[in-house]
Amino acid sequence: MLTKNGPVLAEIQASDRLQSTQQGEKSRMHSPKRVVFLDLVLSLFRLNGLLIAEGDRMTRDLGLTSARWRVIGACALSSGGLTVPGIARVLGQSRQAVQRIADTMVDDGLLVFTPNPKHKKSMLVLLTDEGKRCYNLLREEQDPWALQATEEISLQDLDTSLFVLRRLIKEFDKK
Repeated sequence: MLTKNGPVLAEIQASDRLQSTQQGEKSRMHSPKRVVFLDLVLSLFRLNGLLIAEGDRMTRDLGLTSARWRVIGACALSSGGLTVPGIARVLGQSRQAVQRIADTMVDDGLLVFTPNPKHKKSMLVLLTDEGKRCYNLLREEQDPWALQATEEISLQDLDTSLFVLRRLIKEFDKK
């Protein structure tokens, strides 16, 4: 089974056949499921890069980056605010990386740190009025983009993809 990562997948399959022949037996390590999963991982890496590039393109006119957009989005979609570690968990990034971005965005007037009634040291991160304005402008760009990008993909396929991705996130989040 070759996909858009054809050369990489073909190399994995050839390596698997060689190792299987050398060992004289098939094992789970060389299963079709493993090959497809590794192709999925490589495809997700590629998609991540493409999404970052698209995010940078969509945010450029506002003087933002896709990294800042992700932080704005996490804050906008939270109910009651998130802490920097909370944003990092949502985005799958390091706390330190999110802290650097949040500090810059506070300096730029897009975010504000406010006291957290649940934790003395971990402040809540909230959007300022300017941050909310930026988020709304980004939504005006994002919504048509999302519809156009998924025009030929059924809702059922998107639901299935989301289900699989969330299962994998749950699996790897345990570790």
